[in-house]
Amino acid sequence: MDVSWFFRERTRFIRLTYERAANPFIEMKQQIEGGFPPFDDPPYSEDPEPPFMAEWSDAETAIVVLGRSCVSMLSASLKLHFDTWEKELGVQWENRGKAKARRKGFANGYLSELCDALSIDLNNCPADLAVIEQVFLARNRDQHPESIHSMKVLHSSSDRAKHPNPIFISESERAMYLEGEFGDISFMSPSVHVDAEMLHRAIAEAENLVDWLEPQFFAVKYPRSVAPKA
Repeated sequence: MDVSWFFRERTRFIRLTYERAANPFIEMKQQIEGGFPPFDDPPYSEDPEPPFMAEWSDAETAIVVLGRSCVSMLSASLKLHFDTWEKELGVQWENRGKAKARRKGFANGYLSELCDALSIDLNNCPADLAVIEQVFLARNRDQHPESIHSMKVLHSSSDRAKHPNPIFISESERAMYLEGEFGDISFMSPSVHVDAEMLHRAIAEAENLVDWLEPQFFAVKYPRSVAPKA
């Protein structure tokens, strides 16, 4: 089975989904910011807030939620890729070893132990495993929100301890939390923010990992016969 082909079909669909679904909201924001129809004739208001702020905010939130959803799809695709190869290779985990490995994280836990079991040197991996690790962490935060009063999802303190310079963070919050005065406040945390550039980078790193592993998984499944000694 060409597992990587099916994985690439999934990443192709994730890119397509984000592009097609985000465009109407991006266009709406541009129309509001530029004062173009149908946002060219704001109603009279003495409110100091800019006109159509609620519509702009909804569009921005929709783009961020879409980005998080696509990251969750990427996380699921990676999981399916590895689950499929485990079946293909007959990988056996003892004493709930897989669950224990995953609790250590993706790169330093599950992937490290899987590669050790298959005699694959993970030190030669060209993919940025820290980015891929954060794909799984962002998925966990997105799928298990902690508050009903906001569509925002926050980075956990434990995730920030592992990745103090996260990939999924807006520039404004990066300035506040990583470079500004909020970084040392323990009870405050930045949002999980996914824009097009961040999503495309995460997909690219996931594809790098899959492309690097694929021939090595095949070598394990179909080892070359060793010629007898003369």
